[in-house]
Amino acid sequence: MTTSELFFTLGSAAFFMLLVAYISYRLTRGKTQGVDEYFLAGRGLSGVFIAGSLLLTNLSAEQLIGLNGQSFMGNMSSMAWEVTAGFAAIIMAIYLLPKFLGLGISTLPEYLSHRYDETVRRMTVLLFLLGYMCVTIPSMLYSGGIAVLQLFDVPELFGLSYTQSLWLVVWVVGIIGAIYAIFGGLRAVAVSDTLNGIGLVFVGFLVPVLGFIALGDGNLLQGMKTIATVQPEKLNAIGSSTDAVPFFSIFTGILFANLFYWSLNQYVIQRVLGAKDLKEGQKGVLMTGFLKLLVPVFMLIPGIIAYHLYGNTLTSGDLSYPRLITELLPVSMMGFFLAVLLGAVFSSFNSLLNSIATLFVLDVYQPVFAKEASDEHLIRVSKWFGTIVALISFIIAPFLMYAPDGLWSLIRQFTGFFNIPILVIVLMGIFMKRIPAIAAKIVIIFHVFAYYLFVFGFKQLFGWDHGISYIHGYGILLVIEVLFMVFMGYRYPAVQSKKVNRRQSVELTPWKFAIPVSILLCTSIIWTYVLFSKIGLASTAGIVSIWFWPITLGLVMATIVLWRVSLNAWEAKYRTYLEEEYRQAE
Repeated sequence: MTTSELFFTLGSAAFFMLLVAYISYRLTRGKTQGVDEYFLAGRGLSGVFIAGSLLLTNLSAEQLIGLNGQSFMGNMSSMAWEVTAGFAAIIMAIYLLPKFLGLGISTLPEYLSHRYDETVRRMTVLLFLLGYMCVTIPSMLYSGGIAVLQLFDVPELFGLSYTQSLWLVVWVVGIIGAIYAIFGGLRAVAVSDTLNGIGLVFVGFLVPVLGFIALGDGNLLQGMKTIATVQPEKLNAIGSSTDAVPFFSIFTGILFANLFYWSLNQYVIQRVLGAKDLKEGQKGVLMTGFLKLLVPVFMLIPGIIAYHLYGNTLTSGDLSYPRLITELLPVSMMGFFLAVLLGAVFSSFNSLLNSIATLFVLDVYQPVFAKEASDEHLIRVSKWFGTIVALISFIIAPFLMYAPDGLWSLIRQFTGFFNIPILVIVLMGIFMKRIPAIAAKIVIIFHVFAYYLFVFGFKQLFGWDHGISYIHGYGILLVIEVLFMVFMGYRYPAVQSKKVNRRQSVELTPWKFAIPVSILLCTSIIWTYVLFSKIGLASTAGIVSIWFWPITLGLVMATIVLWRVSLNAWEAKYRTYLEEEYRQAE
């Protein structure tokens, strides 16, 4: 890239980023005075802004680089993390969201304090804080940093080493991103997320299109035919035991991990808790499930295109996507891509900082140290705490370059420390009212040590490799912990079942099409797996096998029938169920 091209790229990127910042400022000006506005956007987010913010909060440079790296090295099996999120979105929209909005809670630990006690609340906050601060936030900054390094060759531009350049980029990106979250609040984050999300989807589709054209020597269709007929097994999402994600791990671990992420993860559900009413919340969550079905196209297919273009010339799969960008994207688009990429990094980073400050202020600082503090004081404390967390993350992020198994695997392994125990204690607390608080405390402590032994400890301490995927470990420990809580509920029941007081803050009439759209989302997920399997594009008998179209037709017919049944019968029953639940809780 020449000097003039570099300045043009940086200038156009700055223009797009400032445009997003200006629009976000205009739409949120004067709306960050109160705690409810700062942390939950005044509980006034519509479905579009919820979906846009959820998508960009979830999708960042770590997926662009990590997932494409996984498909470059293997096949499409890693799409399980993204595509099956739709099932969790359905559970959230239909079952959990009405409960959370009906309670009027601001954070998940707030619910746990009502259901169990304040100690469980503090332990959960600690899990969230350590997970976010030590793994999730640094990984997002690191992945964004290496993407920028690959795009612009920062070491050569500034005469620095690779390590020095990474530290520089991480700090610059992190400081700019922190300004959004610390000074803007959730509404500013949600608006900027939606705008950047539109750009991400556009660029996301542009890159594979350009890749297909390059692979087909100028012919788009020929390029698409190449990946479907030359080594079609790389398009197979039905992973074996040796692949990055074994298919059956979807049912033992991934579904539970996704359920935690999309239903109980504070920095995700905080957007949904800010919904103006239940209808908009359900629309936003279900819309996000459909958007996740697009992820394989721009976060896995480019890795396979890179494999066909570059073969084994790359030293790491994580370099495949940056290589595609630098070689295929025209200079005129580089600035826009950089703005979108940084917007995705900023989004996830902003969301985490906003949520981690929310957790600290509302679940630790206010109830323990400042019960009568003013809104202005709480917001000021959150900004200081967010700044401290950001600085710690800036220091940790560059050290992720030493991750032995790639960035994506590292993130998934370490989130296992806190996702499963929180999922267990929340869901069991909902379904079994007599489980005592001590059971939740034991589960949290047990899981941290047991998960360490399962994933790292046996090999590090005893030199024994059991050969079981850490994803299966999710499911194994979940079953053990659920059985333990059931035992405690029957053997040592709480003296008195704790009733969570409702303080409804929004309209709770469900969306009429929530169940029909959920059915459509389910069949769409199934069809996506059919498409990326040996029945579909991974078939060795041609573009697709002879079974592909009959199965597709069957799914379409089933969807039509179930849609009509749900509108005629299930929707009314669902509305009645919610009304009865609220009546019993009053």
